Amino acid sequence: MAAQALKIALLGAESTGKTQLAGALAAHFAAQGRSAIVVSEVLREWCQREQRTPRPEEQMPIAQEQERRVDEAAGRAEVVIADTTSLMVAIYSGMLFNDGSLYQFALERLRGYDATLVTGLDIAWVADGLQRDGPHVREPVDALVRAALAKAAVPYRVIYGSGDERLAQALLAIDSIAGHAYFTRSAGDFPSEAKAWKWLCDKCGDAGCEHRLFAAIRRP
Repeated sequence: MAAQALKIALLGAESTGKTQLAGALAAHFAAQGRSAIVVSEVLREWCQREQRTPRPEEQMPIAQEQERRVDEAAGRAEVVIADTTSLMVAIYSGMLFNDGSLYQFALERLRGYDATLVTGLDIAWVADGLQRDGPHVREPVDALVRAALAKAAVPYRVIYGSGDERLAQALLAIDSIAGHAYFTRSAGDFPSEAKAWKWLCDKCGDAGCEHRLFAAIRRP
């Protein structure tokens, strides 16, 4: 029997580096000789194709398609990295239409992932000319993500930093949630200082507090 795929969920507000982290994780696993597939965001693809925001009745099919693609990828690869999950569709549906009906489906699906990572707000917001709403939306979305995960008791870690540092922290987080049986890292992958990382706001779900912390760090 083939080993079950390691499924990693990346969640977070817009412009917080989910896509870059997904690519870095896939490249890392590929370098280990393990097949890895990144499942991109169906909602984003849908908006680009249709040139509009989905209506309320179109939200659930998009959420279902997101998870169908993850399932399909899990049958073909050793590692599946979901560059967002149906939970983000549920959150945006709730924000836009006051419709919370997608949460049950999205959270039930999320419990099937081996590790859930939330990208932090320490990366500056960047416009991409497509569907991003603006930096003012990031904190409310981040708070909703954390609240949903906490209410559903889904273990997660918040990932900070950039480049190799962010990848290192993501792999440490995957190990802490999914267990070392998945062998996410290779000997000598990271410098010793990566082991000294302390999770910021580990017991705090207040995104505003976190935002102020990083604003202070960046302030000259």
